[in-house]
Amino acid sequence: MINFAQVGNDLYTGKRSVQFIERQKRWYAFSAVIILLALGGLFLRGLNFGIEFRGGTEFRVSGVTATQNYEQNAKSAITEAGIDGNVNASIIGSNTVRVQTEAAEGKTEAAKADLARIFGVEQGQVSASLVGPSWGASVSAQAVRALIVFLALVTLVMAAYFRTWKMALAALIALLHDLVVTVGIYALFGFEITPSSMIGFLTILGYSLYDTVVVFDKVRENTAEAFRTRRMTYSQAANLAVNQTLVRSINTTVVALLPIAAVLFVGFTFLGPGTLLDLSLALFIGIAAGAYSSIFIATPLFVDFRRREPAIIDLERYVARHEVRHESIAVPDEAPTPVDGQAVDTSSGAAPGTPIHTPARPVHKYAQAGPRNQPKRAPKSKR
Repeated sequence: MINFAQVGNDLYTGKRSVQFIERQKRWYAFSAVIILLALGGLFLRGLNFGIEFRGGTEFRVSGVTATQNYEQNAKSAITEAGIDGNVNASIIGSNTVRVQTEAAEGKTEAAKADLARIFGVEQGQVSASLVGPSWGASVSAQAVRALIVFLALVTLVMAAYFRTWKMALAALIALLHDLVVTVGIYALFGFEITPSSMIGFLTILGYSLYDTVVVFDKVRENTAEAFRTRRMTYSQAANLAVNQTLVRSINTTVVALLPIAAVLFVGFTFLGPGTLLDLSLALFIGIAAGAYSSIFIATPLFVDFRRREPAIIDLERYVARHEVRHESIAVPDEAPTPVDGQAVDTSSGAAPGTPIHTPARPVHKYAQAGPRNQPKRAPKSKR
């Protein structure tokens, strides 16, 4: 059985490592495929805006005992009332049918009578409400304005906090990645976009940003240590940071998705379309996309942005040069008896004169110096 606590400890210490940085092309390719599908859904199918955005009339028939073929019955009633255009029907709860049509000015009472007759209820159990398109246009404009202000503030704050605009740019691209993926999934599957969905879109950006900042904070800590000790490259330090925060990101995402999944189940099964379902659906898709982008997109992008900087290149060359040197001057813990001035690996049966290659350990500066190179000692004073 897998010991998850041990796996998390190994990832944090570096005993185990997932190569997020070296395999960044795989993550980029996967995200590119998802984004292409999302854009295809946006341009080919378009977004399914709710009645709040496009305007129209909404009828609600309560106390329905037989909900079989409710879509066909609703369309028949609306057609008989003389209302043209698309008709969307759905079940709310267990016995309420919601019917959305184009604006039914002057034909509302006829539609209510036909709906009551077809569904077998009293006309008083059918309610109607008219929604104008100007309200939806105002909500859309406010949402776009809020998104632009949010992204601008995020860029400025992150650039000031991390003291590099490249980290802010990587985080911004990850945010846009999450937004495009979420909206594209809505277009592909035809989910209805309501004001609650718009609130969910803005909320997931904040969650994705929070997860990205946590990872970037660890990246900054590890890369500063790499420059100080010069024992690992910049990409190695960044990759270690992602591994160290991997378990935390997964745990946070799972804890956030579980209650949202429960709300989705209750919404689809018992409540039907409504504010709660619309908000939870946007949050579920966006949080999953945000967790992915924080791990697989943001940090690899940031490393790629800095890969050609002179300081990064110099660090990589220094680490590579000293790794080779350590391998060549490695000293075994228990050296065998030397033959002709060279160590012999008697345990492996190697021939005399074959050098031993063992993991390097710290070597004293006089460990391999000959007698002539040993430090001179002061002569003893004569009494």
